[in-house]
Amino acid sequence: MMDIDALELSEKSKPVAESANDRLNAMVAVTVAILATFMGICKVKDDNIVQAMQQAQADKIDQWAFYQARNLREEVAQATVDTLTLNTNAPSNPATPAVAETIARYADLARREATKKAEAQSKAEQAQKTYDSLNNHDDQFDLSDALLDIAISLLAVTALTRRRWLYWIALVPTVFGILMGLSGLLGWSLHPDALTNLLN
Repeated sequence: MMDIDALELSEKSKPVAESANDRLNAMVAVTVAILATFMGICKVKDDNIVQAMQQAQADKIDQWAFYQARNLREEVAQATVDTLTLNTNAPSNPATPAVAETIARYADLARREATKKAEAQSKAEQAQKTYDSLNNHDDQFDLSDALLDIAISLLAVTALTRRRWLYWIALVPTVFGILMGLSGLLGWSLHPDALTNLLN
């Protein structure tokens, strides 16, 4: 006598449509899991970029403050040199070794402050370039996040409606979201300026 396997019978009697729906739901679940993992990795990198942007912004502000302070000190020193020089040129006020030494000291101070001012300006401009470069990558992660959020929403609707064509539509923002995320992670220069300008 032959034993009948109830599980095998139930599998054979399962409707084809239900089986297709199960496959679709599995595809949606795997895609969402992959996207969530990718978004988590991008979020960590983006947070680090935002911290670096804040540091670059602080460095820029500090260097411009140093620039202003150096500029003020240079102008005061140069004004002192000019005043002392004019005074020693007057016939009633001949130059003395002490005055000449003071003029030389302030002239040297003015030169040193001008050099330090130029260094502060260079550092401030470099900090701005660093900030701009990091901001491009931050924009990439923002676009990736937005596109992948749209993709996950479409995948949720796909799971609810069980429409396979919606799954393929959801893959469009998925591909572009992953591309922008990889651009941010790998430092690619891909940057859709028109779209970021529209969203800013």
